[in-house]
Amino acid sequence: MTFTDLRSDTVTKPGPAMRAAMAAAEVGDDVYAEDPTVRALEEYVADLFGQPFALFTPTGVMANQLAVRLAVPAGGELVLDADAHIVAHEDGAASAQGGVQTRTTLSPRGLLDPADLARLIRVGNPYTVGTDLVAVEQTHNRGGGSVYPLEQLTAIRELVSGFGLPLHCDGARIWNAHVVSGTPLRAYGALFDSLSVCLSKGLGAPAGSVLMMPAEYEAEARRMRHRMGGGMRQAGILAAGGRYALEHHVERLAEDHEHARELAVLLRDAGFAVADPETNIVLVELGERQPDAATIAERCRAEGVLVSAFGPRLVRLVTHMDVDAAGCARAATAIAQAAKG
Repeated sequence: MTFTDLRSDTVTKPGPAMRAAMAAAEVGDDVYAEDPTVRALEEYVADLFGQPFALFTPTGVMANQLAVRLAVPAGGELVLDADAHIVAHEDGAASAQGGVQTRTTLSPRGLLDPADLARLIRVGNPYTVGTDLVAVEQTHNRGGGSVYPLEQLTAIRELVSGFGLPLHCDGARIWNAHVVSGTPLRAYGALFDSLSVCLSKGLGAPAGSVLMMPAEYEAEARRMRHRMGGGMRQAGILAAGGRYALEHHVERLAEDHEHARELAVLLRDAGFAVADPETNIVLVELGERQPDAATIAERCRAEGVLVSAFGPRLVRLVTHMDVDAAGCARAATAIAQAAKG
């Protein structure tokens, strides 16, 4: 059976041209910082965002956790949205590995409101924990691919700076935000002390993320990456896929956004509660008379369509380069049939 896979934009596979670029990559030992393709990718991404230094990592989780650990000591506090990826999808790594506690709030569509954030930030003293880092997520996964407006991020930056704190951005899908809003990447880069970006989601590379941060953190970041198991030796083969993705697959994300909008219309026409997607993530709220999300996902799989049960009564579909408009229509039909039983 041929599957239409809308579980995530991480399921994309490298095409022939990307594979050719990877096969031809010049490599070295990246633990010694001697892989020329990795170094070229790091410099390229840092320049895109106007950041001083970038480090290639095998995963987005590692990139985020490096940023947290570099900024927050054991026993320190990270403030962010309650549904942020760092909290909901990284297996408690901040607390389990770094002894970091989180202070969170539920935000509309996952986007922190500066007024709410001002009430969350704490100034510590010898008897209380103070905030060490604030993090935002752009776009916000569990918010349905929601996009922070630049002015909202600017207000958060000003607030956080007023407390003398650093600001991190989990920018795994910041490429989608850039394409849909037209905000220059350097405008984003200017706002954050650290910024992680993913190459293996909608851009279609097989693996890898890049973490940007102040240059003075390079030695400690490399040491910490190695401690986490991220010393990948001849990683240029992966970096070449990421570089190809950046040069060829960013602007085409607009196609994924259009497919998401078309999918949402089809699902609403079939009687589902679906908000207008801002980017490439479609969230389907299931009514009380409809099957639960796990049942919908199981029935869709039997018809060759893969979707995510994102909550007891919430289904997530993520459009990407390996599913065209016809595939999205097939998915909408399968979900409608699954709801009928």
